[in-house]
Amino acid sequence: MKKSTSVLVASLIAAAALVACGKKEDAAPAVVTPPPAPVTEPAPAPAAPASTPSTDSGAMAPAPGASSALDAANAATEAAKKNEAAKP
Repeated sequence: MKKSTSVLVASLIAAAALVACGKKEDAAPAVVTPPPAPVTEPAPAPAAPASTPSTDSGAMAPAPGASSALDAANAATEAAKKNEAAKP
């Protein structure tokens, strides 16, 4: 039993010595990212004639105050959710 314990301790010491003497890796160089491009607001679309949206098509007109495509998409999504909730 004493012999196996001493072999185990010797193995651990040898492993620790090998790890400590190993080649040290340099840190990876920092990646430089270019600054983000400035975001510009899209030009407002020309006003389309007002039309009553059809409930069959499921398409909803964007809110009159929608200032960007994202606002229009959000408004259409909310309207679609309301239409789905209203269906039996």
